[in-house]
Amino acid sequence: MINDRPTITMTNWREPDMVRHAFQRIEEFQPTALISRGAGPVADLPTALDAFDLGDLGDLRVSAELGTVREVLDATETDSWLVLHRGRLLVEEYAAPMTAATRHLLMSVSKSIVGAVVGALVDRGVLDPSRPVADVVPELAGSGYDGARLRDVLDMRSGVRFNEDYLDPEAEVCLLDESVGWAPRSHGGPATLKDFLRRTVADRPHGGPFHYRSCETDVLGWICEAATGRPFAELASELLWSRLGAEADAAICVDGEGTGVFDGGICATARDLARFGLMLLHSGVSATGERVLSSTWIDDIVAGEDDITAAFAAAPEASMLPGGSYRSQCWVPAGRETVMCVGIHGQFVYVDRAASAVIVKLSSWPMPWEGSRMAAALQLFAAVGDRLRRA
Repeated sequence: MINDRPTITMTNWREPDMVRHAFQRIEEFQPTALISRGAGPVADLPTALDAFDLGDLGDLRVSAELGTVREVLDATETDSWLVLHRGRLLVEEYAAPMTAATRHLLMSVSKSIVGAVVGALVDRGVLDPSRPVADVVPELAGSGYDGARLRDVLDMRSGVRFNEDYLDPEAEVCLLDESVGWAPRSHGGPATLKDFLRRTVADRPHGGPFHYRSCETDVLGWICEAATGRPFAELASELLWSRLGAEADAAICVDGEGTGVFDGGICATARDLARFGLMLLHSGVSATGERVLSSTWIDDIVAGEDDITAAFAAAPEASMLPGGSYRSQCWVPAGRETVMCVGIHGQFVYVDRAASAVIVKLSSWPMPWEGSRMAAALQLFAAVGDRLRRA
């Protein structure tokens, strides 16, 4: 430990007592590539002063069992939370050592950002959701992704065998972590992300039920690069981050070959995540007024077609969001008025269209996935959204 800062290594960074430090300092011990904010204007996040009588949102009761918003935040290792309502900042809080300038690891909120870059390429006619992925990335011919369409991968409906159990050392997700340098190699398996993807195996038809697979997003990132001949960090800057009015660069972890850890390796500030949420809220238009994604792409995410809803209903995750769906790397609860970007250890961007609200919560849960903390966070967001709808 140096100056009271724990020493973080590839071996210990996901241990329960290290998560808070590691998620705010991952660029110190993992290689990254910058996603530039560009030279455009910063989108203002004006503070809502006396806009209406909300009182202290922290005192809002979430439920009799969970208590108030403040109690839920404290019980779920919150590093930062922001609430935007009608474009105005109601709440912005940070728990030390995090500050407004800290880039926090987003884990699988990264997936929604990658999905947005794919959407921008589809809008431009560079990618076609119906096209087989091996047509774009010939190296995937003969892999588990042979025959899968881009749309299958976007919605996590490929037939690739993949176990997402983060605590099972034999699970594919743990082999994936080893391949990108997020864990010591102990299996003699793939040494790079692309090598991991080339070795995937399908065990069911493509286009079937939803099944959460982090490797799907890694395929999407590879597709973006193959279709354009450009590194993902450059694409994400040009097509997304430089158009949001972001005030800081983002970053993405990369493996030994320089390939992005697309499924969970993006780091960004809470404020810039709020700007990403505003773009989703405003049907693809950023807070600077720039069109980032077509309204058609956003509308498709929330449409809730019967096939998409049925595919999700067959998955274990359906118990978390009954009646919901998963589309283009975003979670959509029943009612079709909310879009969620979710990452393990408690990372959230919650876009409540009915309430004209965006809620960002960045956390450091000691374990990757905890049902009680997830349920508490979702109830918190729903309670805040309900209050804002009545404001």
